[in-house]
Amino acid sequence: MQRSSPIHAITDGRAGNVRQAVALARALQPGPVSRLALQPRAPWRWAAPRQLPGAERAYGSDFANLLEHAPALAIGCGRQAALALRQLRARGSAVVQILNPRINPRHWDLVITPEHDNLRGANVLSLQGSLNPVNDEWLAWGRAAFAHIGQLPGPRTAVLVGGPTDHARWDEAAMSACFAQIAGQVRAQGGSVLATTSRRTPPAVAQAMLAAFANLPRVIWSDGGDGTNPYAGLLGWADQIVVTPDSVNLLSEACATRAPVCVLLPGSAQGRMARFQRSLHERGRLLNTLAALGDGHHTIEPLRETGRIAAEVRARLGR
Repeated sequence: MQRSSPIHAITDGRAGNVRQAVALARALQPGPVSRLALQPRAPWRWAAPRQLPGAERAYGSDFANLLEHAPALAIGCGRQAALALRQLRARGSAVVQILNPRINPRHWDLVITPEHDNLRGANVLSLQGSLNPVNDEWLAWGRAAFAHIGQLPGPRTAVLVGGPTDHARWDEAAMSACFAQIAGQVRAQGGSVLATTSRRTPPAVAQAMLAAFANLPRVIWSDGGDGTNPYAGLLGWADQIVVTPDSVNLLSEACATRAPVCVLLPGSAQGRMARFQRSLHERGRLLNTLAALGDGHHTIEPLRETGRIAAEVRARLGR
């Protein structure tokens, strides 16, 4: 069978899933990564990753073509990708599933899940947090690409804002109070704010953030209308980072830097989010309070799991 490029990253197109799959693919094979965003169709998308008859038609013509030219290795992230990987494996691809597929891991060559999901198995690789591209080289690139951020006064406080979820049910009033506290601390210490929202951030919360930081030295990216997202620059130039309690990806990337990190409204975290944050506290990677960020006495060990996981994938698959 004709083979396409060696590694494909396959997802449902959601930013967090794309980021994990591409990060692992690049750690295995530096350079451009072939990507496929699936186009899930009923009824197969409802059952994924379980098989239904005719599943080769589940994801549109691009995926059907990929089945005819199966890659040597396919990396998928998310439930829809898990079904696509099962089909590619039947065509001869080695397949690596990121995130718990919620069925027996034996359907994939390797399954990579965060420790807080408590999935175990002979072909399961566990990591703390999520896969991401953040390392010293990536941070240096962020500083170079967004050099103007370095002209802001320090300490520079990065504020990473997600949105409430079932695992962290915070509200606008509580988060607005956090923004006010951050603003007060920056005024007292000096410095500046580097803030960004996500697709999940409620508009009212984004507006509250803009209002709270309006009179401070700042870089804010809030709605996609602010030009190129300077996220890599925010992390690269941050002296300290605060993160909302709802996103494993945001928190993992913050903790992959060499800056001290604090979670806002940690008491709102439940289930797997609470377990993840507890593991970071036990590791000494999270501070307990905003006030602790400013004391300047922190020994930082970055949380960087992508390289370790990539090495394990190479060893397991003989690459």
